[in-house]
Amino acid sequence: MSEPTHPRPRDPAEYGFETIVYTKEPPRATIRLNRPEVLNAFDFLMLREIARAAEDASWDDDVHAVVVTGTGRAFCVGADLRSWDEGYLGNPKEYWKWFGAFKDAHDRLREIGKPTIARINGIAVGGGNELQMACDLAVIVDSAFIRHVGLQHGSVPAGGATQWLQLMVGDRRAREIVFLCDEIPAPQAEEWGLVNRAVPEAELDVVVDEWVEKLAARLPQTTRYAKQQLNVWRDLAWHQTVGHARDWLALSMLGDEAQGAVRAFLSRGKP
Repeated sequence: MSEPTHPRPRDPAEYGFETIVYTKEPPRATIRLNRPEVLNAFDFLMLREIARAAEDASWDDDVHAVVVTGTGRAFCVGADLRSWDEGYLGNPKEYWKWFGAFKDAHDRLREIGKPTIARINGIAVGGGNELQMACDLAVIVDSAFIRHVGLQHGSVPAGGATQWLQLMVGDRRAREIVFLCDEIPAPQAEEWGLVNRAVPEAELDVVVDEWVEKLAARLPQTTRYAKQQLNVWRDLAWHQTVGHARDWLALSMLGDEAQGAVRAFLSRGKP
């Protein structure tokens, strides 16, 4: 597909996305992560496609809210560690490029100019939790859980978690989530403020539909500016740290700790 000559939205089918399903049913657009065989773990291509879909939604004046969700039993379990093993471990220059796509996907989603809703249909682990935290609102199915495992798998969760968890749940709880790597059941995530609502599966779309309807009734330019203002502390923390994290994490790919942890995880046969 050629590059656009103007910031004009397209029919989602024109993009030919391979790892996400992007649909528009105004007033909403939906970005559905679609690699269920690896629990929607994101590789380089998925990150690029999320960014392109978010860009398109930002250009579409008929879209007033963007829903992010997953296919299958998981929302997202973060980075695809198999792709790390194949292309990035021991290769910090390539990892630095990969992290650029990760950052771009976050930035495109966060700076979309419209409210975003994380429809958390299943477990959200590591970068999957960071993806839902990048959204404005979040509803999770009550049978799911949220977890960070980076300190077990050789990666500091510096793609949102170390910047935003304190803002959402407080400093002590943020440290508990990052250091202990325990599962946070959906009701506890709601109680702590990590998500807005935890509901039975049958009510997941009811909540999303209600929020989309309310958001669509808001004045779009005023809403866009309110979002910009609400992002002030998130943006401050993000921009002060993410560039440093990109370089440090790239260099960490040279070390025995990251390489050993990733390969030990993959050897257990998990996605």
